[in-house]
Amino acid sequence: MDRRNFIKTSALASGMVFVPSFLKKLEFLPEDKLSGFKNVIIIQLSGGNDGLNTVIPYSNDIYHRLRPKIGKDASKVLKLNDSLGLNGSCTELMKLYENGELCIINNVGYPNPNRSHFRSTDIWQTASASNEYLGTGWLGRYQDANCQYPYEAIEYDNSLSLAMKGRIKNGIAVTDPNQLFQTTREKYFKSVVDHTDESMLNEDNQGYLYKTMLETYSSAEYIYERSKIYNSTSEYPNTKFAMNLKGIADMVVSGLKTRVYYTSLSGFDTHINQVNSQDRLLKTYSDGIGALVEDLKKNDRFKDTLIMTFSEFGRRASENSSAGTDHGSANNVFMIGGGLKNAGIYNNGPDLVNLDKNGDLKFQVDFRSIYATVLDNWLGVNDQRILNKSFSKLNFI
Repeated sequence: MDRRNFIKTSALASGMVFVPSFLKKLEFLPEDKLSGFKNVIIIQLSGGNDGLNTVIPYSNDIYHRLRPKIGKDASKVLKLNDSLGLNGSCTELMKLYENGELCIINNVGYPNPNRSHFRSTDIWQTASASNEYLGTGWLGRYQDANCQYPYEAIEYDNSLSLAMKGRIKNGIAVTDPNQLFQTTREKYFKSVVDHTDESMLNEDNQGYLYKTMLETYSSAEYIYERSKIYNSTSEYPNTKFAMNLKGIADMVVSGLKTRVYYTSLSGFDTHINQVNSQDRLLKTYSDGIGALVEDLKKNDRFKDTLIMTFSEFGRRASENSSAGTDHGSANNVFMIGGGLKNAGIYNNGPDLVNLDKNGDLKFQVDFRSIYATVLDNWLGVNDQRILNKSFSKLNFI
């Protein structure tokens, strides 16, 4: 059995943890060094959010011809300019736009797009080409090259996505620091940790599991101790997504030495009766983001935080016969932060005149250029080493 299958079938694979690769004792930073470093929060809108009904070309006659039932007219959008507007559910995003804290990048995708949820998600999470299959995520490779401890990349979820898995290091998945800590202190878990010696770590499959458990044991203590420093009193919406963002804010403000956070909001596969479901989801997203930003501002951490939102693909330009949309390709990406260099609408809106042969938007910005910009200009690391290729940088930060 190879290591990947071994881990999948182990008890750890179904729990809250998935962390490889350090054996040193964790070093707790002194209080005066807990803040001041930049971090990035990455949010995936899972299912394929319809970008055309998120950033809406409301004055474009072609848009309305393609979408006679689900198209949004001028009265139902928050106008960004004379041609583009935000979905009316995104009132908190509109505030960020007006404050110069939102950058909208249109027509983001990659060559030869794949319209499978699973494959396109893998492409976005590994930063691969459409004909390339990688077993490590772009954030996992960031950890391999630049991180010492698993908790430097945290996914606020019960399981770890491919994006956070490296060749020798993985991030850690957690939603409740106290529960994670208590789990690692259970009798069986603690017994394995206490009775593991160095010789056992050299075995292939079992050694990998022992390392994972040791690292989880130490990381759980660090995260738990830091998490007690701050518990937000800010008001968040009563949604699971907003509570995930609150948990991330608590970690950021507590001074956890984490550079990358990852979470998701699902439900965007809107083949049928799209309007109500997408509007509801976008309100959930927008309201949660608004609360997160307010919390970070109150604690002087917004200026050091960059929030990136993407979806694995957009939708077809034309509505389908079920008042929904089918899988498409190019989409918009949101960048939110207190240190944006270029806020507002970054590039031209969707070109509905020159669709591809499938009726999809043609991409104009490679998503890996956004990754390269975040890695190089924000996190200050070698983007080519992580992405395995050089991509042009954008100037939003």
